[in-house]
Amino acid sequence: MSSPRRACPVCTREIAVVGGRFARHDPPGRRVVSYELTSCPGSRRSAPLLSTEPRLFDPEEPPMAGQQQLF
Repeated sequence: MSSPRRACPVCTREIAVVGGRFARHDPPGRRVVSYELTSCPGSRRSAPLLSTEPRLFDPEEPPMAGQQQLF
């Protein structure tokens, strides 16, 4: 199962959100010849809450033909 992705507020790349924080990631662009590892300043920042909770299904949508109630 993959983590949800959102745009980093610093570099605007789509980054995984794990535990309410953006995952550690490199800044955009190619690496410099020095081979130094650098992280984007947006790494490990708290991710803003979504305005609406993601839903598995739409409660307004009528049940499909042949589908019965569980309870």
